[in-house]
Amino acid sequence: MQLYNTLTRTKESFNPIDPTHVKFYVCGPTVYDTAHIGNARPVVVFDVLFRLLQHLYPKVTYVRNITDIEDKIIIAARERSIDIATLTRETTQMYQEDMEALNALTPSVQPRATDHVGEMQSIIATLVEKGHAYAAEGHVLFSVKSDNAYGVLSQVNHDEILAGARVEVAPYKRDPSDFVLWKPSSSDQPGWESPWGYGRPGWHIECSAMAKKYLGETFDIHGGGIDLVFPHHENEIAQSSCCHDKPLAHYWMHNGYLMVNGEKMSKSLGNFFTVREKLGSIPGEVIRLVLLSAHYRQPLDWTDQVVTQTKNILDRFYGALQGYDDHEEGHPFMERVLDALKDDLNIPLALSYLHELTQSIHKAKTDEERRVYQRQLKTNANLLGLLSKTHRQWFQESVVQKISPESIEVLIKERVAARQSKDFKRADEIRHLLEEKGILLEDNPEGSTWKYR
Repeated sequence: MQLYNTLTRTKESFNPIDPTHVKFYVCGPTVYDTAHIGNARPVVVFDVLFRLLQHLYPKVTYVRNITDIEDKIIIAARERSIDIATLTRETTQMYQEDMEALNALTPSVQPRATDHVGEMQSIIATLVEKGHAYAAEGHVLFSVKSDNAYGVLSQVNHDEILAGARVEVAPYKRDPSDFVLWKPSSSDQPGWESPWGYGRPGWHIECSAMAKKYLGETFDIHGGGIDLVFPHHENEIAQSSCCHDKPLAHYWMHNGYLMVNGEKMSKSLGNFFTVREKLGSIPGEVIRLVLLSAHYRQPLDWTDQVVTQTKNILDRFYGALQGYDDHEEGHPFMERVLDALKDDLNIPLALSYLHELTQSIHKAKTDEERRVYQRQLKTNANLLGLLSKTHRQWFQESVVQKISPESIEVLIKERVAARQSKDFKRADEIRHLLEEKGILLEDNPEGSTWKYR
């Protein structure tokens, strides 16, 4: 398997530390609100990686954390006049429900930051002891200049960090580039007792502590969005490597930005929306396939046109499964699908093979030949987290979103009346309208009946 390593800016052969047990970590959500659509892209991308690794290796441990202590959470809880525990419990549950609706597998471990403050304090104490961190006015800060390798991932240097600073430098910092490992908390803020006073952890130290707890001091793959390369992942590397004197992860993978109609998603532009909002009108599998439609390292532009095209693609895939018995024994994964995914998760190429299988199903000359292709389509699509429903479930759920059974009956009665009055043009229009919505009409001497496509 070949993976693009952000650390080296090259595609490399993947050689796990332990060939019998692959370990990887992906930065999860800060649960102060419902997840926006951009949060979902790394979830579905690394879900495909999880599925692939499970096929290739005997054991895989996938850790995706929950950040449930952070200043955004404190502010959100205050604005809603609820306690932080209630807020994070609600938002975490919604996040997990939304990701499940996108057919993402549950990671092996989903640690919460607040359960690992002791591990964070241990790393901080070691960094202070080794001279890589210092206490100042209730804070503990990492000394960037103490780490000669700082910038290895993002390729930024000290001068660039200073030039990019936009905020007034705190007086307790020895150097403007130093970052917070521990900060003081007031009486109305969440906090824990520590050698440096009552306070709470900084954002970056959380992931280092949870990764070490479940994956060890060095593990195989660390993933996340491209926006996390600097400063979050750079700071993770600095504090972990300086604490343990070894690399944090061997391979660093990052998915590209999500755009909306050609612009970066933001509330100020009015193009900001959450997964939960979209699930009200778009099937989760459509959202998933949209997020997988471009190579994971490339920017992805979310548009209404792409959503419509993606829904049509899934309709074709599911349409090709008509008559398929979901209880049939599966088919081995196709080598070319596996090869595509093993080539740095080339999901668009793998999808092209699913399109070819769909065509083969329609061209099949015998029922047995068609069933073989259908098993191949179903099995290989499942490797991408697609086609998890039956043919009937997909079209029935799609119809429910578009048109109710009551409305179908009204249209059938209108069509009957049109035929009786010899308005065959209107009768045909109604038939075509229902077909577009996944409804097939069957005319017989007793009248017309309908069924899901």
